[in-house]
Amino acid sequence: MTYILAIDQGTTSSRAILFDAAMKITSTAQQEFPQHFPDSGWVEHDVEEIWATVEATCRDVLTKQGITAADVAGIGITNQRETTVVWDRATGAAVHKAIVWQDRRTSAFCDGLKAAGHEADVTARTGLLLDPYFSGTKLAWILDNVPGARARAEAGDLLFGTIDSWLIWRMTGGASHVTDATNACRTMLYNIHEGAWDETVCGLLNIPMGMLPEVRDCASDFGTTEILGASVKILGVAGDQQAATLGQACFGKGMLKSTYGTGCFALLNTGDTPVASTHRLLTTVAYQLDGKPTYALEGSIFIAGAVVQWLRDGLGIIGSASETQALAEQADAAQRLYLVPAFTGLGAPHWDAEARGAIYGLTRGSGPAEFARAALESVGYQTRDLLEAMAADMEGQGGLGDTVLRVDGGMSASDWAMQFLSDILGAPVDRPEVLETTALGVAWLAGMQAGVYPGPEEFAKGWALQQQFAPTMPEADRETRYTGWQDAVRRTLTV
Repeated sequence: MTYILAIDQGTTSSRAILFDAAMKITSTAQQEFPQHFPDSGWVEHDVEEIWATVEATCRDVLTKQGITAADVAGIGITNQRETTVVWDRATGAAVHKAIVWQDRRTSAFCDGLKAAGHEADVTARTGLLLDPYFSGTKLAWILDNVPGARARAEAGDLLFGTIDSWLIWRMTGGASHVTDATNACRTMLYNIHEGAWDETVCGLLNIPMGMLPEVRDCASDFGTTEILGASVKILGVAGDQQAATLGQACFGKGMLKSTYGTGCFALLNTGDTPVASTHRLLTTVAYQLDGKPTYALEGSIFIAGAVVQWLRDGLGIIGSASETQALAEQADAAQRLYLVPAFTGLGAPHWDAEARGAIYGLTRGSGPAEFARAALESVGYQTRDLLEAMAADMEGQGGLGDTVLRVDGGMSASDWAMQFLSDILGAPVDRPEVLETTALGVAWLAGMQAGVYPGPEEFAKGWALQQQFAPTMPEADRETRYTGWQDAVRRTLTV
């Protein structure tokens, strides 16, 4: 049999997933790795710890299936986006821990660039806002704060990459310094209209362009690895949210998906037109095939599933994520708590890096059940914020139409959370049979490139609905609840 190996390198764990010739999952392996918090608002990963989990899970999944690398037709890589790595071209050693997408250490730098009037030009070129979220200012920080790094970079001795690029470099023994368009467009260094690294933005941030990887289509030959005991080609790469968009078969203009992992990310396919947002959404590359980019509007929420982790690890009121649904069902219906999970700032459409989490509406009767319900509801409210902004941005493009939201990610398994999401949106929410859409999307890319899987049209026919959640909440109740949420956010914002 022929298999495709998908590597899903996420924010808190690395996973390897094997797909067979029929695109069915046959085995999986997963390992968590440590999170490093050296200062308030700072988040780092040790890339050697990431590498150890990637290598181990890849070997483990082959062993579980009883196959060897010779049975693998290709590898696809999907990854946490924006996380920034700088390493030595000769030795492969990272000069600093990877700075994670959640990290806010460059907030003041971004504020200075905004104050100097640079944001409009950066947005016009990259589709992104001047925010610490993206890779560009993280890279500048490493060059400016690691002793000798800037001189070494200017001498051509250091390389930059997001996690996909670093993994490929490591897997190919340094033969390939490459990335794909979906990851490149999240660095704030890539011109999404020209399809190339932007000299003006790199100059603004003082980034030596020789550090940057070559940008390729999502389905391409990214190099060959021997780490599994035989030569296997890396044939598909996409950032996690774009990979989920592909896995959800959102190939048509106007199709919309939202992934609920550590954060929440909603992407709206806008076709071959990069729609400029006037409501602080991001214009991004959804995917690029045969040299042709397809664009999307994206809304990014920093804290979604992570709020449930906080209930478990921070407050200790649950032992596992699965307990939140039962708790939410027990909550006092008369209490209206709003949890604004701005633990690392607020993302779209607010983009307030300095905002911090808050809870409103507490009474003496508020307890674990009410906290759990408020945590799950916060994800629905934040998603509505994104869709309201998307609808406003698309008014000049014919509007959103009858919105159906395709969902995936860990939190989408919660019936309670998905029903509330449908209720607060006033729109259907479709949960597919395959929730591993991120891995499926990148496996499809690699399999298509290998000639094992079909093209987009045939692939889309295989998308299957597991359950549709339809709104049941009265409209007056929906709007009252959402108005309360908007008030809570206003009280939380610092800008």
